[in-house]
Amino acid sequence: MLPPLVAPGAPLTAAQRHRYARHLLIPDIGDAGQRRLLAARVLVMGAGGLGSPALLYLAAAGVGHLTIVDDDVVDLTNLQRQVIHDSAAVGTPKVASAAARVRALNLDVEVTERPQRLTRDNALHLLRGHDLVLDGTDNFPTRYVVNDACAELGIPLVWASVYRTQAQVSVFWKNPPTDAVGVDLRDLFPVPPDPATVPSCGDAGVLGALTGQVGSMMATEAIKLICGVGEPLLGRVAFLDVLGGRQFEIPLHPRTEDFPEDDPEDAYCQLPDIPSVSARALAAELASPTPPVVIDVREPAEVALVAIPGTLHVPLADFLAGPPAFDPDADVVVCCKGGTRAERAAAALTASGHRRVRTLTGGVLAWIDDVDPDLPRY
Repeated sequence: MLPPLVAPGAPLTAAQRHRYARHLLIPDIGDAGQRRLLAARVLVMGAGGLGSPALLYLAAAGVGHLTIVDDDVVDLTNLQRQVIHDSAAVGTPKVASAAARVRALNLDVEVTERPQRLTRDNALHLLRGHDLVLDGTDNFPTRYVVNDACAELGIPLVWASVYRTQAQVSVFWKNPPTDAVGVDLRDLFPVPPDPATVPSCGDAGVLGALTGQVGSMMATEAIKLICGVGEPLLGRVAFLDVLGGRQFEIPLHPRTEDFPEDDPEDAYCQLPDIPSVSARALAAELASPTPPVVIDVREPAEVALVAIPGTLHVPLADFLAGPPAFDPDADVVVCCKGGTRAERAAAALTASGHRRVRTLTGGVLAWIDDVDPDLPRY
C-alpha cells in the first residue's frame, strides 16, 4: 500500500457530509479520505472516450480541482462513447463541453480548461502543480510526452489504452515513495511501436461501453492513490478482453536495457517524403482521359461505410505483406481515412520500385469535405 498522495483538506461542511455520505461509510475512505479528495488537484489528458467517464466519476467523487487538456472539438461520432458530451455540444470545444458538465454535476469542483495540444514545449508547464495525471490520449507520441513530463516532475500517472474490444490499464510512477519499485511507460514500451500496428479508434473502431468501464477503472486508481488505500496498479498492467469476458494482469518491471529516449514524434516521422494530391485535384484527374490508380488501404468495414468511387481496396496489413503488382511507372494515389496509413503504404510501394506514388491529402475525409459532402462521415 502506498501512502496517501494528498493531505486532508478543510473539515467537511454539513452539505458535503450529506453529499459524500456513501464514501464516508467506507472505512478505508471515511472523513479523512473525502477531505483528501476535495484537496486534490488532478489533470486529465483528453476529454474523449476514456477521459469522459473518468472526469464524471472524479467530479462525482469530489476531487476538488480538475484540469482538462484537449484541443479537439466534439464530433457526432464521439457521442457513441464520449458520455460527457451531448448532441448540443457537437462542433464545440471538448474542453468547454466537459467543463460545463463537471460544473453542473458538482459545484465543489473547480475546473481549469486547457483547450490546447500538449507538446514537449508546454508539458512541464501544464502538468506542474498537479498531484496526479490521467492519460486518456490515443496516440503514442503524446503518451510519451505525458509520461516523460510526469517522470521529471515526480507525478504519478494513471494510464490506459483501448483497442476495439480490448484494453490495458496501469499506474506509472518513476520514483514512488517507500520501497515501491518505480516504472513508467518506457518500461512497457521502450521504443514506439510501429504506427501501422496501433491504429486510432477512428480507424479501428472501439466498443463504447468498454471505454466507460476503463475510464471508471482509471478514476478508481486515482481515488486509491489520492486516499492511500488498496493496491494501485503500480508495477502491474491489467488487460481486459470484454468479448471473451476475461481480465488478467502481468507484472511490469523496470527495463534493464538502455534505449535512446529520442523525441517520440521523430520516431514516428522516419518515412520518406511522399508527394501528395488534394481531393479536388484528384477528382479532376479521375475525370481526365488518363486517371491515376487509387488504392484505398482502409479496413473492409470502413470501406463498407464510405468509399471513393472506382478505388482499388487493399487493407494496409495485406499491402505491407506484399504491395499489389502492377506497372512500376503507373500513376498511383494511396488513400486512407486521414492520411497516416496511406503514407505507410506509399512508402512501401516506393521502396518496391514504383516511381509515381502520391497520397491523398486528408484522406477520404477530405474527399467528403471538398468533393462529395453527401457521403457519410465516420
